[in-house]
Amino acid sequence: MKYVDEFRDPVLARNVAAAIAREVRSDRSYHLMEFCGGHTHAISRYGIPDLLPDNVRMIHGPGCPVCVLPVGRIDDAIALARRPEVTLCTYGDVMRVPGSGRLSLLKAKAQGADVRMVVSADAAVRIAAENPDRQVVFLAIGFETTTPPTALAVRAAAAQGLSNFSVFCNHVLTPSAIQGIMAGADEGLSLDGFVGPAHVSVVIGSDSYAPAATDYGKPVVISGFEPLDVLQSILMLVRQINDGRAEVENQYTRAVTADGNRKAQALVLEIFETRPSFEWRGLGSIPHSGLKLREAYADFDAERRFPIAGASVPDHKGCDCGAILRGVKRPIDCKLFDTVCTPENPMGSCMVSAEGACAAHYTYGRFRDA
Repeated sequence: MKYVDEFRDPVLARNVAAAIAREVRSDRSYHLMEFCGGHTHAISRYGIPDLLPDNVRMIHGPGCPVCVLPVGRIDDAIALARRPEVTLCTYGDVMRVPGSGRLSLLKAKAQGADVRMVVSADAAVRIAAENPDRQVVFLAIGFETTTPPTALAVRAAAAQGLSNFSVFCNHVLTPSAIQGIMAGADEGLSLDGFVGPAHVSVVIGSDSYAPAATDYGKPVVISGFEPLDVLQSILMLVRQINDGRAEVENQYTRAVTADGNRKAQALVLEIFETRPSFEWRGLGSIPHSGLKLREAYADFDAERRFPIAGASVPDHKGCDCGAILRGVKRPIDCKLFDTVCTPENPMGSCMVSAEGACAAHYTYGRFRDA
C-alpha cells in the first residue's frame, strides 16, 4: 500500500457496492458479523450500511477486548489497585470501564489508589525497576495482537530479576470466541458469515479460522480496515454464501499471511498457556479462550501472588452491552443509549472503548437515526 487514499476512492467504492447489489439474491438475507471493533468503527464512519442492499445486514460482534472484559475482572483489578503496596498499570480505555456500583479504576485512582496509564507493557516493567519498594501489577488485556508485547514484558522482568513485577492476565483468543458464538448462538440470531479481524490475523494467520468455517459451515473473510477493504470482503462473503461455500479467505493480503507471525506465536507459547475456560462479557465462559502464565513464569502471575476473588458479577441491569456483544441487539435498542449512557458517562463497556459498538454508533450513527 502506498497511499491510504487509494483504499478510500469513492468511485471504486460505488463500483464495489454495485457489484454487491448485482450479486445479492433477492430471495434471501445476508447476516454478516464483523468481529473486530475496528471494522465496526470503519463501517459506521464511512457509512457502509448506506451502500448495501436492504437484505445485507452488518452485525456487531464481540471484537473489542475492553468491552468483553467481564465486570468481575474489573472488580478484581480495582481490589488489586486498592492494596496499599500495589501500583496498577494498564491501558487508558480500561481505566474507565465501570465495575460494580459503577466504580472504575479511574474513580479508584481519584480515591487514592495508585493506578497509572501506560502505552505499553514495557512501560510497566520500567516502573517496577524504578520503584523496587512497590508491587507493580500490569493489567494485561487484549486479543492476540497485544499478547506478544506482554510476553516480552514478562521475559524482560525475568531477565532483570524484578521480584516486584507481575501480570494480571486477561488476554483472550479470537478463533475460540468465534466458535463460542456459533456454539451458543442465541435463538433468533442468524449469522451467515464473518468479517474476520485484521491486526489479530497478522499475528495468528488466516489458517487459524479454519475450524470455525469447517465446523459450523460459516465463511470467514479476513478484511482490512479501509472502506474498500470492507466492501470487497462483503462481496467475497456474498459470493461464498451464494455458492454454498464455507471457506477462510484473505482479503487483507497486504498484511496477513496464512501462517501469521511465527516468531510472535513462539514467544506467546513460551510464556502463556490456555485456560480451561474464560468468561467473556455477554458470552459467558468459553472453553480455551483465555491465556494464563505458564508454571515457569508463575512468579510473575498476579493471580498467584495476590488473593483475587475471581467472582462472576452481572452487568448493570439496564445495560444491554452483553446482548450487543452477542449480536442480538444494536446500540439503539438499549434504552440507556444516548440518554444516561454517553462516552462521558458510560454505563457499560461498549460505550467506553474506542472500538466499542455503542461508542461507534454514538460518534457516527446516531445522526442517521434522527
